[in-house]
Amino acid sequence: MPLMTKRSGGQILVDQLLIQGCDRIFTVPGESFLAVLDALYDAKGIDTIVCRQEGGVAYMADADGKMTGRPGVAFVTRGPGATNASAGVHVAFQDSTPMILFVGDLDRGDRDREGFQEIDMAAFFAPIAKWAARIDDARRIPEYVARAYRVATAGRPGPVVLSIPEDMLRDEVETPDRPPVPPLAEEPDPGAVEALFALLRDATNPVAIIGGADWSPMAGHHFANFACRHGIPTIAAFRRQDAVANDCRVYAGQLGYGPNPRLQQRVREADLLLVVGARLGESTTDGYKLVTPDHPGQTLVHVHPDPNELGRVFHADLPICADMGEFAQMIDEWSDPDLVRFSAGEEAHREWLEWSDPKPRDGVKLDLGPCVRAMRDALSANTIICNGAGNFSGWWHRYWQYGPQPSQLAPTSGTMGYGLPAAVAASLRFKDRPVVCIAGDGDFLMNGQELATAAQYGTDLLIILVDNGAYGTIRMHQERDYPERISATRLANPDFAKLAEAFGGWAERVEATADFAGSLERAMTRRGIRLIHCVTDVEVITNQTTITALRNR
Repeated sequence: MPLMTKRSGGQILVDQLLIQGCDRIFTVPGESFLAVLDALYDAKGIDTIVCRQEGGVAYMADADGKMTGRPGVAFVTRGPGATNASAGVHVAFQDSTPMILFVGDLDRGDRDREGFQEIDMAAFFAPIAKWAARIDDARRIPEYVARAYRVATAGRPGPVVLSIPEDMLRDEVETPDRPPVPPLAEEPDPGAVEALFALLRDATNPVAIIGGADWSPMAGHHFANFACRHGIPTIAAFRRQDAVANDCRVYAGQLGYGPNPRLQQRVREADLLLVVGARLGESTTDGYKLVTPDHPGQTLVHVHPDPNELGRVFHADLPICADMGEFAQMIDEWSDPDLVRFSAGEEAHREWLEWSDPKPRDGVKLDLGPCVRAMRDALSANTIICNGAGNFSGWWHRYWQYGPQPSQLAPTSGTMGYGLPAAVAASLRFKDRPVVCIAGDGDFLMNGQELATAAQYGTDLLIILVDNGAYGTIRMHQERDYPERISATRLANPDFAKLAEAFGGWAERVEATADFAGSLERAMTRRGIRLIHCVTDVEVITNQTTITALRNR
């Protein structure tokens, strides 16, 4: 047995992170995990990114997990630190993102006394985490961390929350390290793949819906080859538009909010649905109506890395449990000379190209469609677009052309305030790629304080801030259900350009469509934080309709 020396719990924890390949953590420091911070002082190979609010911490960790496929790692303190971070844990859960949140906790001997900032962390996080637990013995830290990495990445990826008591982290103990946890990649059953091709041979109108749990660049590459070879319309699940590069000649657009009506009709008329990676959640299925859980008249092949997801909501005629990359590679390499190529793939792609081509809207002073077109002309195909929730995002979901994964960081859970933290994480992870945060006015101020983090670490990012003086999505629903009775949706905003300048950034205010391209060109000649404050009219509430049209319904 190798000779062991005593280490503090904090040192043991940092050593395990290094062993598991962690190279970056996001944190707001707390006195409850000072032993970890002390161990990080000497740690070589882990960047410690200090944020300004725990919501930003968790969103950055989620974004990092999305980009790398490895757990994004976050440290926060107990009580308000943990509750602030819970929004990011919920995002990671609904988005199937690998993530580990460590929560510094009160001393073990003070538990259950409602001590300072005490919360039962395991109970609090249990509904929104794959696993939530407390480490009470420093000797077991290697065991818990190894298990956390396995749980966060296996099957349907997701968040793990580990509570780490302050006194446990100070304990000096001897314990062996655990080796790195290798990824699990379950190969698909060849018999199931043969059954899939038999269904394709009998189909007349197949479509594929892709992107989600365990999706990877490998999966995107091989699936695009398969879909192009057989002419199958390939549709992205909600906010999974980078599942394949959008120049793929059978890419048909995305489902979710405000999709192409012709695309929806294509899904309704499909006799075979090949769903790979997607959960078929509420957003993707338009409230479980576009694709119903029992989908009468349609055959559903559901491919997912987690057996617990297969048949959980949707009846699967052919369930296949497999790693997404392994499945996509197998069907890419599968030879079936009897399968006749479909023509619908190219037709669907042409429909998407028409749908995603911005057309000027008469009478609109600042028209976001041509602004997105200007961005497409100015920015490279490997640009990473980051956004939170709000109607503003619909213009980019419709008109932007996403490159291969990772090029879209957007929460399927619909959380606000995600875009800026995600952009900070992306600019740190990919220093050689353009990173753009798209934010609404209400959305931006949910986590606007992370401009300080962006400035502190010298990040290079562009922010397009769409300001219509309202919580636009809620205003849209309000006008639809209670026309002209505006309540609780108006916003009074600061001068966002000056706000960016206060953090050392460059900024301009744009109020007319014709001025946007010039402002963008000037932004592209600079480095660091750049913000274009786009002042729009709330009347133009989405890329398809207006408030007046909603009222006239």
